[in-house]
Amino acid sequence: MEMMKMMLIAGAGGFVGTCARFLVGKLGASLYVGSFPLGTFLVNVAGCFIIGVLYGLLEKTHLLTPATNVMLITGFCGGFTTFSTFANDAWVLGNRGDWSTLVFYLASSVIIGVALVWVGRTLIR
Repeated sequence: MEMMKMMLIAGAGGFVGTCARFLVGKLGASLYVGSFPLGTFLVNVAGCFIIGVLYGLLEKTHLLTPATNVMLITGFCGGFTTFSTFANDAWVLGNRGDWSTLVFYLASSVIIGVALVWVGRTLIR
């Protein structure tokens, strides 16, 4: 029964995260029209920051209960971040032969994403 409860909590967080991802993706598409996938990029770097803050809170303050952890980290962040879409966007850029945009997209997503996880964790320390 506990497993089912945690799955439902994760699912609720995932629903909210997915809705937020949809809205941020639409915002990114409205801000920039070009080959760089801005909506996915914004979601990925924001998700990296959010998960950094949440894990920082979990490690430092232990304020997140197991249910809150499952809802926010597994659910919301899992629904919000879009690594699979990121990978597909990268493939599309490579398949089109848009190599400079592909390299920029890959490098900036990874470097800025890792940096924002660090910033999120540092803010909590």
